[in-house]
Amino acid sequence: ALLERRGGYVMTQSNMISRSCWLLSFRGFGAGCCTHAGRTSFRFCSTGMTLNDVDKAVVDPIIRVDHAGEYGANRIYAGQMVVLGRTTVGPVIQQMWDQEKEHLKKLNGLMIANRVRPTVLLPFWNVVGFVLGAGTALLGKESAMACTVAVEESISEHYNNQIRTLVELDPEKYKELLQIIKKFRDDELEHHDTGLDYDAELAPAYSLLKNVIQIGCRAAIYLSQRI
Repeated sequence: ALLERRGGYVMTQSNMISRSCWLLSFRGFGAGCCTHAGRTSFRFCSTGMTLNDVDKAVVDPIIRVDHAGEYGANRIYAGQMVVLGRTTVGPVIQQMWDQEKEHLKKLNGLMIANRVRPTVLLPFWNVVGFVLGAGTALLGKESAMACTVAVEESISEHYNNQIRTLVELDPEKYKELLQIIKKFRDDELEHHDTGLDYDAELAPAYSLLKNVIQIGCRAAIYLSQRI
């Protein structure tokens, strides 16, 4: 019988006298602890939603590559904040980073709930993302914003491609996933516009810097989707 739903967790109880259950939360994961007849067992569950009646061959690569992209974006903003966190653009970068953290949290939940393995390249993106963020920030706030424009433009285009694919396949079947991707896409476009508002185009060699970063983004998307 359904006992309680709280924060995405569901607690059930078949016998209130002999069985007690409680749930603990730790860094986006759930740990269920149940005691029955003197025995205690633990199970881990996800705060994300399970996508039902979908083609895993379609969904798994989408979740995997989107998780990698949001992970990389978090590392870029982390690198930028180390250099520019105490400057006038620090609060702007922090606000964008906070949204990326929410994206990553959502995708972490989706990966666990739907049993999708992450890309094996996560350790590499961890380093590359931070170096890219810190490196462009060291060139000045304009270069940091140019990096933001380049990355967010690439990611939003990537999300648009995914939206078109899912709509062509079956918009009703993939309705939940489409809603998530559209929300993420809109946030990335907002970050892109913020970068332009904060003088990204005034960065030295703006066009060259943007093109180089976007080539790297396309390579990252291609690889993370597959391995």
